Amino acid sequence: MARCRPLKTLSVSSWRLRRCRIYLLPFLCLSPVPLPAAERDQTFDVDPVPSWDGHNNRPAGDPREVVQDFGYRETKNSTATRGEIGGIITPAGEAAWYAAKLAPLTFNDKFSASGTMVVPVGGGNTLVGFFNPATTKEWRTANSLVWRINGRGEIFHAHFEYMTKKWRAGAGIIGRYDQEADRMHPVENRSGDIIYPWSLEYNPHGKNGNGIITAKLGTHSAACMVTSELREDGALFTHFGILNVIKSVDGSGRLFLGDLTINGKKQNLSHDPGWERHNNRANYRTTQVRPWFDVGWSKSNNAGGNHPGEIGGHFYRGDCREASRLGYYGARLGTLTLDRPLRARGRISFHRGVSDSTTLIGFFHHQRSIRVNESQKNAIPESFLGFALEGPSSEGFFIYPVCRPRSGDAKVGLDRTCPRIYPDGSSHEWTLDYDPAGAGGRGSLILSLDGKSKTLELVEATRSTGATFDRFGFVSTWIDGNGQTVYLDDLAFTARQD
Repeated sequence: MARCRPLKTLSVSSWRLRRCRIYLLPFLCLSPVPLPAAERDQTFDVDPVPSWDGHNNRPAGDPREVVQDFGYRETKNSTATRGEIGGIITPAGEAAWYAAKLAPLTFNDKFSASGTMVVPVGGGNTLVGFFNPATTKEWRTANSLVWRINGRGEIFHAHFEYMTKKWRAGAGIIGRYDQEADRMHPVENRSGDIIYPWSLEYNPHGKNGNGIITAKLGTHSAACMVTSELREDGALFTHFGILNVIKSVDGSGRLFLGDLTINGKKQNLSHDPGWERHNNRANYRTTQVRPWFDVGWSKSNNAGGNHPGEIGGHFYRGDCREASRLGYYGARLGTLTLDRPLRARGRISFHRGVSDSTTLIGFFHHQRSIRVNESQKNAIPESFLGFALEGPSSEGFFIYPVCRPRSGDAKVGLDRTCPRIYPDGSSHEWTLDYDPAGAGGRGSLILSLDGKSKTLELVEATRSTGATFDRFGFVSTWIDGNGQTVYLDDLAFTARQD
């Protein structure tokens, strides 16, 4: 039996390209920060153009077509008798599902499902299992325990994963995980008309208070532990069925399930079971296409400002190797440096965060921070001082201070003491203070979210290299990935240094 592969804990400077380095920083007492010379207040009651500008910040192509066509079918691809669940499932930014409603289940309950599965030749990325439609927002969606079936043409890979109600996740795979090499070796299951028996079971009575997920597909099996810490987060599963992978639109796949048994009850699929559904028979066009950024001003009020009007939207990780995959939306500023104090504050609302995604907010340079180059060593752009909002998936989402000068490496303040933030749409107050006299003259950066703070001490190399900023707002990363939906309102920030 294969063992569970823990989800990576990734640093912002390496993400999916290399192993993690967690930077453990002392949690320092707040010290008074000198007030900046000039601040600008921005409430966004009206469009801030021309004092704000953008680059690649709005979709620049034709919307892509999305086809969802799955649910009950009077066919028998996966079973000897007529009647099954399945069809065409498309990964997209919009949720689509077909599922049986269940009595609510938690990590304290034992539950299971089994049946037969057919994955025709082709692509696709589809979730099958237990989930909660109220939190279907992301690739790994909160309150879920599911298979993820990944079509690869003539073969397919079978992953299984879970996520708590606090957006912390774990995963396993039908195959082998080499921990020393940090590499997965999935079983290459043949696609086509092969019928695979499968089962997915959760037992809360695991070793030392941990829950155990056991997954079986054909002749292979694997297990994954739900640790006591993540069990304490809690989860609520209300449905079983098929859910599309929710990120940007991607290639469709087909999948069929038959002979289903859910929590010991055999499902009668000789006729339509009348399961609940959302968007599962749909044909539409979408602009949620990676890597199209969609960030700017809107008359909405997600961030909780005093009046309608805010900035934000959906922003993907960028890629510094391609000009079209770098972008920003920011306020025009005077020339700012690390030699004088910098300050910003406002309200933030986090609505959606897909695995392997990051949003950067802060002071940057409108040319140097989106400079096209071949480097993939640093995900943080040059000449950036601010904060990052990202995972890793095993920990949920943190918000933490970051600084990178105009050359050299970034300095990041990421560890488990950082403030956590959830993609639940809640409104939060935040502050960002840079003191050039902090850390013995090397400079320090203090980020606060709802009163919980994290301090980043800069190093001598960062101060001596320096940086120049002429914008404040959103800017893309330099290593690509998925997207987040974030809004800001009621801002105040340094606009000039006298």
